[in-house]
Amino acid sequence: MSRVPLSILDLSPISEGSDAATALKNSVDLAQHAELWGYRRFWLAEHHFVAVASSSPTVVVGQIAAATSTIRVGSAAVQVGQRTAVSVVEEWGILDAFHPGRLDLGLGRSGQRRSEAQNAQATPLAPDRVREVVDGVIIPAPVDLTTALKTSRLAATFEVLTQPGSTPPDFGDQVADIEALLGGTYSTTGGVELHAHPGENADLQLWIFGSSKGQSAQVAGARGLPFVANYHVSPATTFEAVEAYREAFTPSKTLTEPYVVVSADVVVADDDATATRLASSFPQWVHSIRSGHGAIAYPDPATVAPLSAEQFDLVADRVETQFVGSADTVVGRLEALQKLSGADELVITSVTHQHDDRLRSHELLAKAWGV
Repeated sequence: MSRVPLSILDLSPISEGSDAATALKNSVDLAQHAELWGYRRFWLAEHHFVAVASSSPTVVVGQIAAATSTIRVGSAAVQVGQRTAVSVVEEWGILDAFHPGRLDLGLGRSGQRRSEAQNAQATPLAPDRVREVVDGVIIPAPVDLTTALKTSRLAATFEVLTQPGSTPPDFGDQVADIEALLGGTYSTTGGVELHAHPGENADLQLWIFGSSKGQSAQVAGARGLPFVANYHVSPATTFEAVEAYREAFTPSKTLTEPYVVVSADVVVADDDATATRLASSFPQWVHSIRSGHGAIAYPDPATVAPLSAEQFDLVADRVETQFVGSADTVVGRLEALQKLSGADELVITSVTHQHDDRLRSHELLAKAWGV
């Protein structure tokens, strides 16, 4: 049976009792195995001041591209609200000079979104948005994370990640500037032409990442760029994000028709019971993120303390939309997700306490999916 391609989104997770250096070496090891197993891409996420080691995907991408030969390597995603367009293009131009034709430059607006959240007011969720199961796919009710996004810790993180007194530029403007710099058509507001070397004419594939029907989906569609919808982050809003992207899509030099990738959080093992045990500390890990603390070192299922009922409520949507089980179980659920979303590709993220279990998860899935 022919299925859509599978790719990997990696966080370089730091496990309880381990460290960042080990996490990064594990990411390289996973990428090398992923190449052998037939995955199409290997993407690195960007996170700061938490127990994941991929704080600079640009740097890690260079290391992984050097350690592999054929798999595409990229960012998922560079948070452009925390840097200038020219710094992104020059850095990725350097990577392209060493690894031409293999790089995916994923862009996200997290910095701008975080800035907006600092001033947001908590609003009641729409009463008509309830949990649904459509063709076997769970679409949970939205979760109000406004309070979590306004914690003093996140405010401090945002302050440190941006220059004093600066305001993140408009995401759409930054994407346009990045495209212009790559294409050699960039000029300042004063009409001065500037050319990035390296960077100009770099053989990069641009991607836009988003979790809702907001600006990211709109920008990706209007500029004719491929779009990644983050079901593993915001399962309640993924399908409306995909719909908004397709409605906004305008053909471009990059794409003549929409191209959608949908993410999924996956744990595969030899049987359902083993997979369930390996994933049993996932709720605690997600709670550390959703509560505003930031991702803790990935807990050991054997020793992790259970969540209270109130704590579990905050993460229930993520737990029930994690794909856990034997390869056959997970493949069936992924097929349903792909069919409902119309995804052209799926990207898998998988976190377990032990690296060998994470390797096994990806290996079993690759074989069962037929990549």
